[in-house]
Amino acid sequence: MGYNVVVVGATGNVGREMLNILAERAFPVDKIAALASRKSLGTEVSFGEKTLTTEDLDTFDFTGWDMALFAVGSTATKQYAPKAAAAGCVVIDNSSLYRYDPDVPLIVPEVNADAIHGYTKKNIIANPNCSTAQMVVALKPLHDRAKIKRVVVSTYQSVSGAGKGGMDELWDQTKGVYVPGQEKEPKQFTKQIAFNVIPHIDVFMEDGSTKEEWKMVAETKKIVDPSIKVTATCVRVPVFVGHSEAINLEFEDFLDEDEARDILREAPGIMVIDKREDGGYVTPVEAAGDFATFISRIRQDSTIENGLNLWCVSDNLRKGAALNAVQIAELLGNKVLQKA
Repeated sequence: MGYNVVVVGATGNVGREMLNILAERAFPVDKIAALASRKSLGTEVSFGEKTLTTEDLDTFDFTGWDMALFAVGSTATKQYAPKAAAAGCVVIDNSSLYRYDPDVPLIVPEVNADAIHGYTKKNIIANPNCSTAQMVVALKPLHDRAKIKRVVVSTYQSVSGAGKGGMDELWDQTKGVYVPGQEKEPKQFTKQIAFNVIPHIDVFMEDGSTKEEWKMVAETKKIVDPSIKVTATCVRVPVFVGHSEAINLEFEDFLDEDEARDILREAPGIMVIDKREDGGYVTPVEAAGDFATFISRIRQDSTIENGLNLWCVSDNLRKGAALNAVQIAELLGNKVLQKA
């Protein structure tokens, strides 16, 4: 016996990826519905070998459905997620709307699976920000061993984090560099993204940080440990898929790089590829399409006491969004609903 599953926002990058991953991981589905806004109504999307026709989110009745994976923005989520939750359908939300709500668990299954039981307060579970998700998968096993005091992270985030429009803009601007007359002015980003990097993701806050940077701080504290100090610089780079992060860690206790490497090799969801030779590390090109969070360049930081550096890469459309949501659905099914 399987579950009745809804994917909301099924025509977007993340929604399509959710459908792909549900099929790839053979999630136990009895019925599945693909929902979209009226402008995308009737669009066909793939679910394994099946083709689904999108239904109207505005008129959909969530009664009798077990769980809904939301891949729409905060505005639409605010309107429709409470309706689904009130109808008894557990919402797994990929937007930022509920992440900081104390009555909504923020889940990365490899890190804080037990928090899943808190969903009953609102019938909603939040999926973290893409840059946070991959980082905390790497932090948790190291934190359990030596307790992390401080994290300094710089991100190199792909344009797919800004949706299809971001990917199109990189493609169009790249062509425009080489073809006279096809130059494209920035629309999705504040400056040219082709052959450039932009140290600005989301809106600026009063203290000079961006909201993307604030998200990494707040979400790491909620998911891993509120005592961890986090400072982040988030940068958009001309990569289509895959976020990378240079992470500097300061621990309470000494942690040798060899032991850290061994711990990470045994940790769930992580693949360590760390050879000190040309190409002995992972880049976004290799990570795209994969489920794992890849860790490379593990080394001591001798400039601080108990310091460690590492390089972290993951497919942001997968672990950063769709895969994590499906893993939450699996966790919900296995630990709570238990119909299958």
